[in-house]
Amino acid sequence: MTTMTDPAGPAMTATAGPAPAGLPRLLPPVPGVPDDLRAHLTRHGRPPYRGGRGLLIHTVAEAGLTGRGGAAFPMHRKLAIVAAARGGRAVIVANGAESEPTSRKDALLLRVAPHLVLDGLQLAAEAIGATEAHLYVHQGTGSHLMRALSERHAAGVDWLGVTVTEAPPRFLAGQESALVNRLGGGPARPTFVPPRVWQRGLGGAPTLVQNVETLGHLALIARYGPRWFRELGTAEEPGTMLTTVHQPDGKTQVIEAEIGHPLRALLPSQADAQADAQTAAEVQAQAVLVGGFHGTWLGAAAAATLTLDNQALSRHDAALGAGVVAALPADRCGLAEAARVTRYLAAESAGQCGPCLNGLPAIAGALAELAGPGPRRAARQNAERWAGPENLVAGRGACGHPDGTVRFVRSALTVFAAEISLHEHGQCSATNRTPFLPLPAGLPTTEDDWT
Repeated sequence: MTTMTDPAGPAMTATAGPAPAGLPRLLPPVPGVPDDLRAHLTRHGRPPYRGGRGLLIHTVAEAGLTGRGGAAFPMHRKLAIVAAARGGRAVIVANGAESEPTSRKDALLLRVAPHLVLDGLQLAAEAIGATEAHLYVHQGTGSHLMRALSERHAAGVDWLGVTVTEAPPRFLAGQESALVNRLGGGPARPTFVPPRVWQRGLGGAPTLVQNVETLGHLALIARYGPRWFRELGTAEEPGTMLTTVHQPDGKTQVIEAEIGHPLRALLPSQADAQADAQTAAEVQAQAVLVGGFHGTWLGAAAAATLTLDNQALSRHDAALGAGVVAALPADRCGLAEAARVTRYLAAESAGQCGPCLNGLPAIAGALAELAGPGPRRAARQNAERWAGPENLVAGRGACGHPDGTVRFVRSALTVFAAEISLHEHGQCSATNRTPFLPLPAGLPTTEDDWT
């Protein structure tokens, strides 16, 4: 039995279960069965509010928690920057927009463990002295979270009100400046920086934007401590992460994996393919996309030697990104998949800067030609030049969208180089033309889609 001080009122008591040993940590012990507030409190106890601004930051630093939304930025540094900002008020936003089409992890976490995320939101709000809190989520999840918030309010768990807002279905809607614009009543478009949102964000206040999975980890660290958190993962990247895995047979699942976990353990083995020759093409991967649509293609052989951590992936110009591992089956055309995705990314441009407005459609057009029969050699040369090290597109945009798209394209041109040569001779290795990577149904065509 422990006694903790609730910043909104008197001391409260809570009985927490033992620290989770092994996996899962974030997800409920029974897969797919959501934790209601009663189950959550039985398992973890009440949120251990620490009693004031800044007091949790050192604990987060000791744990080594990094962001799980894509950038892997050390969380304690973001907390410290916003907590130290002048002005006497701050805003916090839990980002669960999950606008990456290949990712399912945030939606799952918010469905099965919403109270863990909301605990983390409250704890981070206290650490930075926030007077305003928001939960920004994917369309269709808002009503579920409103019920969770009502449960907490009735039980007296929360001390700061939380506003829930659903994001528009746009790829860039979860970018932090786009998010702030949307919450402020404008379109969910990124803006040029500086200032960054942690300097001047929602309503002009310093604003902390943190992925919902990161906040879930924060809630666990506050309860069980940095040493427990570091029992899994690597020294450089401690802990676990939620990973959306797309298998070659079309099955998709979210796995909570230890950082540093071998990638090959998430992928079908050669033995699986050989066990049934008739379905070998369905279970055997020819390439692996790591990180999502702003990620990197890797050859299957190279991917099988790597581990699920940024240090290992960085040697191949790859990163964990949105926590996606998609194994492309051997019977598909990787070039066609890359062309489909690049067309989507070009269409998702906010159209505010030259690299996006002009560069991405040009690259998408070149890839579309390469994916067809008998492309002109100029198409390959143009795609390689526009996505190449000359930085004609990368590093020049208002946000990271051009950079992420170019990273995806550059890796596709390398990994699928043999396929390009086949297409130049009017051939294709694919025996299955069914699209593999998921894309939203239909492409947005009006400005209203941003709001």
